[in-house]
Amino acid sequence: MTLRPFHLAFPVHDLAAARGFYGEVLGCTEGRSSEQWIDFDFYGHQIVAHLDLAARPVAVTNAVDGHDVPVPHFGIVLTMPDWQALAARVAAAGVTFGIAPHTRFKGQAGEQATMFFRDPSGNALEFKAFADDAQLFATGKAAA
Repeated sequence: MTLRPFHLAFPVHDLAAARGFYGEVLGCTEGRSSEQWIDFDFYGHQIVAHLDLAARPVAVTNAVDGHDVPVPHFGIVLTMPDWQALAARVAAAGVTFGIAPHTRFKGQAGEQATMFFRDPSGNALEFKAFADDAQLFATGKAAA
């Protein structure tokens, strides 16, 4: 099966702030837009920021590897060099990390680099990378 692009629509309370964050900070190319929504090319996938003046962040978290992971969240699995470059770009833009860039599950199946931060409307995003992409769906102990 050929991997197809996904589509995700999510609420934002300020389209101009969303345009700056997704376009300038994350580097997503803008597609179509209106006064109510903006399409972005999110690493080959289509995400759409929809204006919702009442949009508020959700404050639910789940414990994962010693961190409080926000739920819901979305993101993408990048290559390690792209993940490192994005971490540096986000930090340089002054974005506050909810979970700072680090390696999760060290020495275990699924070892990954991960970071969490929120967009200006409070939507939680996770970006991750694997030294070995075969570990994306790995279970059990990593090979020694």
